[in-house]
This record gives sequence, structure tokens and C-alpha cells, in this order.
Amino acid sequence: MDALEYARELVRHASPSRVSNADISDYVERALQAIDFETERIEYRDEQGVRKVNILGKKGGGRGRGLALFGHSDTVPADDWADGDPFTPVERDGCLFGRGSCDMKGSIACMLAAATRFRPAELARPLFIVCTADEEVGYGGATQVVARSTLFQEIRTGQGIIGEPTRLEVVHAHKGTLGFVVTSHGRAAHSSTTRGLNANHAMIPFLVEMKKIYDELQTDPKYRDDEFDPPTPGWNIGVNDGNTPVNVTAPRTLCTVYCRTMPGTDYRSLTERVRAAAAANGLELAVRGSGAALYTDPRSEFVRSVLDVAGRARSRTVPYGTDGLVFAPHLPLVVCGPGDVAQAHTIDEWIALGELEAGTELFAKLMRRVCTLSS
Repeated sequence: MDALEYARELVRHASPSRVSNADISDYVERALQAIDFETERIEYRDEQGVRKVNILGKKGGGRGRGLALFGHSDTVPADDWADGDPFTPVERDGCLFGRGSCDMKGSIACMLAAATRFRPAELARPLFIVCTADEEVGYGGATQVVARSTLFQEIRTGQGIIGEPTRLEVVHAHKGTLGFVVTSHGRAAHSSTTRGLNANHAMIPFLVEMKKIYDELQTDPKYRDDEFDPPTPGWNIGVNDGNTPVNVTAPRTLCTVYCRTMPGTDYRSLTERVRAAAAANGLELAVRGSGAALYTDPRSEFVRSVLDVAGRARSRTVPYGTDGLVFAPHLPLVVCGPGDVAQAHTIDEWIALGELEAGTELFAKLMRRVCTLSS
């Protein structure tokens, strides 16, 4: 099968993060086994109790020092899809339309298609393909892989490619993530009485401190990194009291804070300020989605080798995150994959057919350089 055929099949398996990805994982596992991969299956239940599955495959090459290609099988929802069924792939105007076609089932398709070109006996070093769950909602699948996978112990001795869409440009760094969920509890009552306790009253001074931190992150040079666009970390503040009616005191208010951290910057002092502000106002605090930024030295032999194969003069950075937040502490990584991130998560998501062809060629060249007897 070529990448287009694989991509069609992958899109047909609906896998928004809120539902189980077991069906598409079964397909990926069978596809890997059909092209001589041994496979490992890591299952778990997410916070809502939904069954999730990670699939890892290894082909040839003895043990260790190989190449791993990483993808995720989950997608964002498709409730507002522009036209037709988002999980029925449609080819039109040189593009494949469907939810996940760009982010990132097209890339997984290229990995599978490239891997068909090599027999196990040709691989002096092992080739790995990893498909995780829950990348779109907090990297839960990748966390399970690191904690529980036997094959990952081999993968970490080599090098890896996160296949997120970059139009096949080489990305050596992306921002990290640090998140907080803060809850204020009150008591509902008619607002004309004094029987209620408005949860917003305790939240307001906390929000004042969060705004101070936001202002510091935008102006303090120690948080600035001009390698990135934007060069400052995010500190996105959200507030929700459940749309409490105007004549009822709010019984519960929720604040979320999401920070996109920079490589090499210590954010522990900010975390302590959030903890202190929550405690001072009697609020409940949970730290969510903490992951270090991905950074691989752009002057390293690994990055220069990928640039050479990709035919690029230099690598770059991106402001978003990937499963590399979890995997990067364990092995050298770059992000490089077919498709344009501008098409990801859109109401008419698509990937150009030419990108599928080019992605297959690039992944095959990387496999040949790192893994084969002729490399």
C-alpha cells in the first residue's frame, strides 16, 4: 500500500480523543504486523474511564541505536465539519479531506508506506513506529509509553522523529506546557438574600495575581526567547462560573491557566506563586499538563543529518507542543512531517497528495540512512 491508501483507511477510523481509539489502534497493529513489525500494545483508561491504546512496532536490526518515528492516532472533534462525513475521506483538487488527514494520520500513513520498502534483513539497526493516544488532550498516551513500554527502553538508545505536520521542515525546538486548574467553592442562594456565598469573591483576588504574572511574562527579559514566534510564553487565563443566573450566587467558579514554557527556563517560582495565591484565597489547586519544552541543539550531528536528508539549510522552532514534551527527555528528537499545521483542526482539514508522496520519500531516506546495512 502507498501513503494515500493508508491515509484513507486511517481517516475512516473515527478517533476523536473523547472516544476510544481501540479500533484505529487495531488497524495500525495489523498494518505493522503485515509488513514484518513485531508489536507491543499498551492499554489504559483515561480520566473518564475510556479505553485507550498505544501501539509500538519494531522491525529488524537487533537491539538499540535505531530510528523511531512517532505519531498519534487521536484527533480533535469534528462536530462542526463543513460538509459531509468527516470520517469519509474525499479526494479533491489534489488533496485528501477528512478529520485527521493532516494531524496526523497522513504522517502515520507515510511512515507505514516508507517502512514497506525495507525487509527486516536489510536493517542493521532497528526501525520503530509508535502510535500514541491522547496527544490532543494532554499527552496521556506518551506518558504511558514511557512508564510501561518494553520497546521504549530500546527506542531511547537511538533517535526519533515526531511526525507532526511541518511541511517537512525540520523543527529542533518547541515550547513546553504548564497548566493549573483552580476551583473556588461557594453556596448557591437567591441573590436578594444573605444566605449564599459567591464563589467569585474568592476567585477575584487570585485572578489579580494571575494578571500580574501574565504581565511579567510579557515584559521580563528572563522569560523571553527570540528563537520563537511569539518570543514570550503564554499565560492564558480562563474563567467559568457555569453561567450562573444573575439572581443566584455562584456556587462554584473554575479558573484555568495554561502556560507555554520556553526551553531552559525555570518555572518553579511561578508554580509556587500560583500555589501561594490559591492557598491565600482558600482555593482548590490542581497542576495539569506539565511538560518540559523540546530542545535539540540545532548544531548537533543528529539535526544536521536530518537537514541533509530533508534538503534544508537550517532548522527552526514552533510555538505549539507535541508528544515530544514527554519523549524528549529520553532521546534526541526533531519534529518533521508532511502537511501544513495551518490545516490541522480546521472544519475542512486536508493534506496535499504531494505532501504524502514527499513525506514517504523523506521517511524512507531517513530509514535508509540510520537503519540499513548500506548506511
